[in-house]
Amino acid sequence: MLGPMSKVVPTYHQRVAEEKRGLILTAATALFLESGYDRTSLARIAERAGVSRATLFKQFPSKAALFDAMVTESWSTADDEEPPQAGNVVDGLGILGRRYAELLGRARMADLFRIVIAELPRFPELAHAQFSHGKTPYFESVRRYLLAEHEAGTVRIEDVDLAATQFLGMISNYVFWPTLLVPGWQVSAERVAQVVDEAVRTFAARYAATGPAAATDD
Repeated sequence: MLGPMSKVVPTYHQRVAEEKRGLILTAATALFLESGYDRTSLARIAERAGVSRATLFKQFPSKAALFDAMVTESWSTADDEEPPQAGNVVDGLGILGRRYAELLGRARMADLFRIVIAELPRFPELAHAQFSHGKTPYFESVRRYLLAEHEAGTVRIEDVDLAATQFLGMISNYVFWPTLLVPGWQVSAERVAQVVDEAVRTFAARYAATGPAAATDD
């Protein structure tokens, strides 16, 4: 019987399958950017990745399934982390803010948005996949966390959707969106930490039940 600290060690075949999966996703991303989603075939992706067509089709039977996997893996957090427990909104939002900045800082994330934006007129389903499998689930995790803090009495929020959008926007508007528009835009780890910290402080100043917002409500 496995103990609480035991980890399942992947078999050789599982490791090989994961390596090939990574090669396929990397090749697909590059080709979608170079040639466009429509003009890229699964056969070309298999060739670029250096795997057989059978191997690719076994994991991804269609381009749509492949793109869905790109979205899901780009937005995945380590070990499917759950939102922090309610009780301390500064600590909790700090965790969520750092996690969000890490997601947005992944190289594949910017590529994913570039593909969606470029293909939106002809393939709106890609944008749907991006939001339904990626951004929306993460947004919902932040929303649920803020609702839990509201119910715990640590914050007073009338519009949770707006509050979650405000918090995430304070981070993404500095660390992510300029990467799509400003050539050479880079943000150091120290600057990212500062951006997240200031977003948390600003949010707490507005919504914390013991802060200025609470005094205004009385």
